Amino acid sequence: MKLGELATRLGAELRGDAELEVTGVKGIEEAGPTEVTFVANPRYTALARKTKAAAVLVEPEFQEISAATLRLKNPYLAFSRALGLFYQPPVYSPGIHPTAVIDPTAEIGNGAHIGAYVVVGPGVRLGAHATLLPHVVLYPGVQAGSNLFAHAHAVVRENCVLGDHVTLENGAIVGSDGFGFAKDEAGHWEKIPQSGPVRLGNRVDVQANACIDRATVGATEIGDGTKVDNLVQVGHGSRVGENTLLCAQTGLAGSSVIGNNVILAGQTGIAGHCSVGDGVILTAQSAVSHDVPPGKVISGSPGFDNRVWLRAVTIFQRLPELLKRLDRVEKKLAAQAEPEGAQDKIGSPE
Repeated sequence: MKLGELATRLGAELRGDAELEVTGVKGIEEAGPTEVTFVANPRYTALARKTKAAAVLVEPEFQEISAATLRLKNPYLAFSRALGLFYQPPVYSPGIHPTAVIDPTAEIGNGAHIGAYVVVGPGVRLGAHATLLPHVVLYPGVQAGSNLFAHAHAVVRENCVLGDHVTLENGAIVGSDGFGFAKDEAGHWEKIPQSGPVRLGNRVDVQANACIDRATVGATEIGDGTKVDNLVQVGHGSRVGENTLLCAQTGLAGSSVIGNNVILAGQTGIAGHCSVGDGVILTAQSAVSHDVPPGKVISGSPGFDNRVWLRAVTIFQRLPELLKRLDRVEKKLAAQAEPEGAQDKIGSPE
């Protein structure tokens, strides 16, 4: 592809040779003379000056460099779209593999690809252009909109509802039983039936081996555009808003309520029945056991305001030094107080 054509398709201002041929997209340190890269973080400005790439996607006000530049407001998004122009994933033609098991009552929309050993249960309804790769299992009563893409070994449990353009990565489990048990008179844990389905909105992605539990009653809900990363646990009865990111190994206890445009970074945790407001960010390995107002940035476990946490961490690193200084001060004060005490003892009638 000519660099000029790429600029046009991305809506970028080109500063460089429009006739230059480009063949792919790579990171800034790996890109060669026929490849495109990007800079979205100022820390990589120095690398942009030395890159061997044919062109660099940058913001409009970025400094001039020796390589050609494609200037636009969101270089990272443009990089993603450029990848899509050069990399084409496998195409799965419509058809049903002979080893697939599809219940006669299931309704399959037009253009579906049903792979080997897929199981589609009674009463399932699939919209148009579904792709179910090998060993996907849809339990009875599942409903999904158009363009469902389920990778190998994804499972959707009974009566769960999926919107349009939902993607389930390998091993994703939607609608597994919630972790609900009650003790009986003998002190044994008795399983509580998990009767409520999971409802996923449109454009939801559930990554590999993530688990979204069904509800005891009601439903577990994930809003439009939300992305659920690998190994995330969404507890039963939780509600997650729109365009929220649940990053790797995050855990939501039962009945958590997460707002819109929230970012829960890796290994964060939310205690049961807690609410997290719109636009909140929990930094990595943070955990909260209380409600969080909208717009807050939270760090630490237990979590508190990120600005206070940063100061606290700085102090924590200095604790050994501060302890030594305190010890020296205490010894100095003790030495200063000793003569006065000794004098009092000498002047005593005893």
